[in-house]
Amino acid sequence: MAQVVLTEECMRLISQFESLTGAGSRDCIVDDRNERIIFVINPGDMGLAIGKSGASIKKASEAMGKRIEVVEYASDPGQFLKNCFLPAQVTGIDFDEGDEDGECIAIVDVRDEDRGLAIGKAGKNIFKAKILAQRQHDIGDVQLAQNGDS
Repeated sequence: MAQVVLTEECMRLISQFESLTGAGSRDCIVDDRNERIIFVINPGDMGLAIGKSGASIKKASEAMGKRIEVVEYASDPGQFLKNCFLPAQVTGIDFDEGDEDGECIAIVDVRDEDRGLAIGKAGKNIFKAKILAQRQHDIGDVQLAQNGDS
């Protein structure tokens, strides 16, 4: 199990997010490159985090001055990766221990029509999945399967 170390800033942001939305959060990434804050929220808290018609997440976003993205935690690495890529539909995940360092690599297969969504503008969605998979499940890399693979 990966050890998540929260900075003082992340602890403050988590506390602020929880008080604004009522959703419990277990991790926080400040992604300055993409001007967003990513929260990993407790299972079952997605409704609270987003709120009716997105009201809670909008309120938190305005209070924190950045776009907020939420990913629901799952103890199963495969399910967690599926959550990272939502709304893109993941059709399969293979875990490869092939690295000489014993580093686990997740090869994620998505529907062809969701490929662009899974990558995201300037690669921001695959970047999010890589960071969160490393922090939450000690997965060294996340790659999208090439068409025809898997």
